Amino acid sequence: MERLKLYTLPVIIALTALSVSASAAFYSVTGLSKLFAGARLEVIIMAGSLEVAKLVIASLLYQYRKTIPSVLKYYLTTAAVVLVLITSMGIYGFLSAAYQETATKAGNVDAQIALVETKRDNVTFQLQSYNTEKVNIDKAVADLRAGLANNIIQYKDKDGNLITTTSSATRRALENQLDQAIERQNSINTKVDGLNEQLFAYETEIVEVSTSSGLASELGPLKYLAGITGVSMDKIVNILLLIIVFVFDPLAISLVIAANFAFAQIKPKVVENIYGEREAVSDKLPTEHQEEPVKVNTEQQEDWVVVDDEREPGMYYQGKRITKTPDRTGQKWTVELEDAENKRVKVWKDDIEFVSYRKDKDDDQTIRYM
Repeated sequence: MERLKLYTLPVIIALTALSVSASAAFYSVTGLSKLFAGARLEVIIMAGSLEVAKLVIASLLYQYRKTIPSVLKYYLTTAAVVLVLITSMGIYGFLSAAYQETATKAGNVDAQIALVETKRDNVTFQLQSYNTEKVNIDKAVADLRAGLANNIIQYKDKDGNLITTTSSATRRALENQLDQAIERQNSINTKVDGLNEQLFAYETEIVEVSTSSGLASELGPLKYLAGITGVSMDKIVNILLLIIVFVFDPLAISLVIAANFAFAQIKPKVVENIYGEREAVSDKLPTEHQEEPVKVNTEQQEDWVVVDDEREPGMYYQGKRITKTPDRTGQKWTVELEDAENKRVKVWKDDIEFVSYRKDKDDDQTIRYM
């Protein structure tokens, strides 16, 4: 159970790193293939291998950061940074292509709406003209009808009587004019009704085009941000894309390094003692860069003899104290000597003196390994 708890967080970090890295690789490869559509398959293969190499480089630089040659370290670091930029470029291309596809649809919808609005405006202008003419013709009909009603002639006969009558000629002229005016009035009414129907149809078409495309839900938040900030929608999208790009792939690399670090923490630390034996130590014990205490095997007392030696405990070669042992493989060790011209030399293990102290019954005595 304790072991399970110990591995839980590193495994979660590793899975998170893989998921973020895989998604970043997918978006990057897809985006790069769209940028170079003429060689789509070749670009996918190349970009995929580079994505894998980038993760390997990140792990390698962390695991062997202390031992890898400097030239190779600098080159791999530069390559990793360049690959991050390439991945970011691919992600930017993928997301910008997705936005451009939606923006193109929105542009087509706007063009359709603009065309319908132009037709609607023409109908509105015609309708205004006919409405003005309708007002005038309605007034003319009313005046002609009033003229017919007032078509009265008064005169006195020879006896001096006042005679009231109507003029037939005037009546016929007014009736002809009234018939023409009424005919024109009916024609105008018909045209006004038709134009109103067209206007209603255009308004309905504008609403249908605006709502049937489904772009309102896709571009609604961007239009809202553009409205409240006064910045164009393209600039807002560009800012959002740059924020995503600068976070996405660097986060993937950081999580890969964090996974390596987490797994390294649960492994027991191992150091070599002065005899070349590898031993597990806790964090409180000295590391390989610190001077290790010399251990004395008291069971093999026949290999130790008491000598009069006032030297400090440690390892010695030809009277010079050994400060470090960078390489302890085999029977020939690489050692660093104190106060020597050639500090780092290769010596036989059997020529090294191991000086330490052992508690005797009566007093401390200096002993030396023979």
